[in-house]
Amino acid sequence: MNGNGRDGNGAVGIERHADHHITRGMDDRKQVEQTADRIRDELMLTLEELDRRRERALSVRYQAGQHKDALIAAGAIAAVVVGAGVGYAIYRARHQGERLRRQRRSALKRAWAHPESVAYAAKQRPLGVELGRKLVLIFATTLASRIARNSVRALVPARQGEKPAEGVQ
Repeated sequence: MNGNGRDGNGAVGIERHADHHITRGMDDRKQVEQTADRIRDELMLTLEELDRRRERALSVRYQAGQHKDALIAAGAIAAVVVGAGVGYAIYRARHQGERLRRQRRSALKRAWAHPESVAYAAKQRPLGVELGRKLVLIFATTLASRIARNSVRALVPARQGEKPAEGVQ
């Protein structure tokens, strides 16, 4: 064998192909051309199918038709959520005076019971909650400053020959 499935004798390979019912009576060049044409046709069919699938996947109209039930359900849920939000807003607006009077009575009771903390308006939160809130604020501030710094570096070109300041990355 010489690495391509044939022995060193080329005549044996031709005789083997000559006995096949599809390639009977064809020379090697014609066989190669026919095989190439068949592979080319299969590739074109595959590419056409991929193109058709891409068009369907990116077609909003087709996807909406395929997922009509899910879209109707999502629309109904969105309408219910919006309706509930509007209803809650109307309820709060109508009962705002009552809620305000209740908060004022509660504030007066607290002031009467603890006159030393009258000026302190914020509710006392547990230490873990306050610590977590401060850590989230620190993380968000650091993230925002890094994003801003990277944006400025990307938008403003650096001067030629200028070195970055010490300690700044």
